[in-house]
Amino acid sequence: MLKKALLGAITIGAMLAGSMARAENLETFRIGIIGGENEADRLRNYQCVVDQLPKVLGVKDVKLFPATDYDGVIQGLLGGTLDYAELGASGFAKIYLTNPKAVEPILTTIQTDGATGYYSIMVARKDSGIKTLADMKGKKLGFADPDSTSGYLIPVTSLPKDIKTSVKDYFSETGFGGGHENLVLAVKDGKFDAGTTFGSGVGTFDEGYTSGNLRKMVDKGLIDMKDFVELWKSPLIPNGPIVVRTSLDNDMKAKFKDYMMNLPKTDPACFASTMGGDFKGYTEVNTEFYQPIIDARKAQIGG
Repeated sequence: MLKKALLGAITIGAMLAGSMARAENLETFRIGIIGGENEADRLRNYQCVVDQLPKVLGVKDVKLFPATDYDGVIQGLLGGTLDYAELGASGFAKIYLTNPKAVEPILTTIQTDGATGYYSIMVARKDSGIKTLADMKGKKLGFADPDSTSGYLIPVTSLPKDIKTSVKDYFSETGFGGGHENLVLAVKDGKFDAGTTFGSGVGTFDEGYTSGNLRKMVDKGLIDMKDFVELWKSPLIPNGPIVVRTSLDNDMKAKFKDYMMNLPKTDPACFASTMGGDFKGYTEVNTEFYQPIIDARKAQIGG
């Protein structure tokens, strides 16, 4: 009798917990936005999603949480205080290596040429006299963020194959620019001799390619690509994932995923605004898609 009562209590408790979780999710949907770009721009780019999602998900409101760096969003997702974010592959790898059940990767972008990847790109000022990677020997190299895939992880793991030595031994000094936009501005201002950022690799360098940080900065009038030269381009990197909190109500997950998948057709302007460039659409992904990046991060950083 006691056993039955305990089982009943546990069942009711689980039901109540599930009901409370759903009620919380239905109240406010929380979006994390990684740092490295002007906060006002980030908030403006996501406003269309803020306006549309309440009706789609059946929540009272949608709130944006812009972080000063990548780790702010990563910690929010690990702590369960964010419901959705768009991450780089290395950021997702950090979360997965810390808690593989914290988030689920559900979608990633498709480039205009059909690829599901992009590139790390090293740029320098054209008037610096630096024209090739060889010219960077003994110079100062800037990275975007410790949790950036294209701005740190891929360069430090791929560059040694091209420079035939370690990054530490080849460059006189390395440092971080505080995100991709800030890094390119730091290169422009001469704080670094060159820096690693990202682009689709589709289209032309002179236009900042079709998407990526360089293209966003060109579109905002922050840089003119005629002032820069490309020194190095990485192997293809898997496009970063859209992730959702694993414990989010399944019905809400399905509604959100359906909304995002259809966004390129239902509201192309909103899709372009949030993604920052020209993309073909979304495709479904899972953890397996990012396993090479997870392995690379584990080997290089450890977590």
